[in-house]
Amino acid sequence: MEEEFKREFLIKNITELEKEEELVKNIIKTREELKNNNRNFDYAESDLVDYYIYQIKANQAKLDYLIKLAKVKGISIDNINQLKYINYEEEIS
Repeated sequence: MEEEFKREFLIKNITELEKEEELVKNIIKTREELKNNNRNFDYAESDLVDYYIYQIKANQAKLDYLIKLAKVKGISIDNINQLKYINYEEEIS
């Protein structure tokens, strides 16, 4: 018997500008997470050393991918640096 799948919610259509803004926010967030992981690694003890090494590698790979994607879309790194981290914090709150 075939089951029929139904969409339970409407997928929001977003503009290209909104996609670019989301990409920049993800770059900023990932860069901050990477900084925090590096700081925490400096003070990590025993089992947490491996954990932070994994986190650093994962976030670095993610950041490299996001920056590559931004360059393909024509978003310059200067534009990313101009955005204030405060805007990201306001969105979380």
